[in-house]
Amino acid sequence: MESFDVIGLMSGTSLDGLDIAYCNFKFDNKWHFNLTHHETVSYSNEQKYKLANLENETAINYALFHVEFGKLMGNKVTKFIEKNKISNVNFIASHGHTVFHQPKNNLTTQIGCGAQIAATTGIETICDFRTKDVALGGQGAPLVPIGDELLFAEYDYCLNLGGIANISFKEKGKRISYDLAMANMVNNYICSLEGIEYDDKGKLGASGNFNQNLYTDLNAIAFFSKAHPKSLGKENFIKNFKPILDKYDISNADKLNTFGKHLAHQICKILSSTADKKVLITGGGAFNAFWISEIKNTANAQIIIPENKIIEYKEAVIFGFLGVLRKKQLFNCLASVTGAKEDSTGGTIYL
Repeated sequence: MESFDVIGLMSGTSLDGLDIAYCNFKFDNKWHFNLTHHETVSYSNEQKYKLANLENETAINYALFHVEFGKLMGNKVTKFIEKNKISNVNFIASHGHTVFHQPKNNLTTQIGCGAQIAATTGIETICDFRTKDVALGGQGAPLVPIGDELLFAEYDYCLNLGGIANISFKEKGKRISYDLAMANMVNNYICSLEGIEYDDKGKLGASGNFNQNLYTDLNAIAFFSKAHPKSLGKENFIKNFKPILDKYDISNADKLNTFGKHLAHQICKILSSTADKKVLITGGGAFNAFWISEIKNTANAQIIIPENKIIEYKEAVIFGFLGVLRKKQLFNCLASVTGAKEDSTGGTIYL
């Protein structure tokens, strides 16, 4: 039986922090995983500001923060290992933090220098999982579906509500996945106007009133009429979503309420004909009771909210698993998901 002890790292667009997951992966006719230690390290206000505004910096400042962020990740991993008295790590697999995502220009960038992580920790590090797929004409996203296929096969649909909402499922024998809508990235922006970091359990959104015109404008965004494969990035938020949200002179509670119903609508367009199908929901949005209620009230499916550690660390676990597949030189990026010309094995290794 093959066995790998891996630390997976994930930093999402919602800026919740650095997710660290220590997992064991074993193969015995099929893949199994055990998540034994996990932690989310919050970013300081300065770090959040830099991550949120890095696309506006000079090239040299971008490159310098790429190095700085890699050192930060390496230091956090070292403390995590010491704190949990972890004795064996075969390698670290890091997603990094996406700054630019423009697949139509063959471009996607994730900062957090893998060489710095490897040098700081003394542990082999795998990073840069997306660029090979983009070079092959793919979206470079989502990457999680291969993990859904091999680690969470008991679910018919895997829905992730992170900064961006995406879904993964099998269609005609092939794994299909794509970004559905903005999620926490929009919610957190609206909450910032209220002077709060996020909408705790969706209470503020639930208290608001629905605005039909805003709802219609959001659903009319061109992205939603495009066929998959397709993906979203921060650029889409800045160009398409933020201007619509900003033009409405209504309360932030009303915006959160309307956006939540918009999100549920986009999700349930996919889940409308899924009677008795199992839908696993993970990501920070799974804690938004307002969103979950809206989805349950509309979707004709079994909505499953797993234990908290899976909600919070599923993506970090799967990036650890992508590292396992990279080490074994197996495909870890599916053309059926991204639209690339072929399946590929992505990831740069620093020994």
